[in-house]
Amino acid sequence: MTALRGWAAQCSVYAQAMKIYTKRGDQGETDLFGGERVSKDHLRVWAYGEIDELNAWLGVAIAHTDQADLVALLQDIQRSLFDLGAFLATPSEERRVKVGIEAPAAAVGKLEEHIDRFEDELPKMHHFVLPGGDAFAGMLHYARTVCRRAERRVIALAREEAIAPPVLQYLNRLSDFFFVLARVANKRAGVQEVPWSS
Repeated sequence: MTALRGWAAQCSVYAQAMKIYTKRGDQGETDLFGGERVSKDHLRVWAYGEIDELNAWLGVAIAHTDQADLVALLQDIQRSLFDLGAFLATPSEERRVKVGIEAPAAAVGKLEEHIDRFEDELPKMHHFVLPGGDAFAGMLHYARTVCRRAERRVIALAREEAIAPPVLQYLNRLSDFFFVLARVANKRAGVQEVPWSS
């Protein structure tokens, strides 16, 4: 995903000039990028709110590992999630073009490359596994479920408004990535996966 230098610079200037609290949301409404005000339970706000929760959860996961390669990778995903949140918070295509906000098309291919590379590090799966294991792996499994919830919210929004296909592709691939990365975390920690059986 293209870095949003122009948009980030505008946000930085705006943030320096404002207080943390504005009181504008006290009646249950919020501003989208571009000035439109909507209810805080609007489908669009739900969608980028779930992305924000996923991003915050990755911050928790990062704090529980010292594997530099995975930290760098997850921080890159955090940046992409900020970009995706900005995309979802900007309903106007004209505005997105003006400030350089793009759908995460290139990021989908990157995730597929990471998944393929990490799967080479893993034994083949012959059964479903229970989420958990090492604490870091458990957090990645949880990130997968938060990502799936975010995907469902974006699907709900897509029923009402046009959403660029790469947005759903990215979220779908990202949850697969978290599953594979959780398996990698367990393998590197020497923790045996627990197969599911009924």
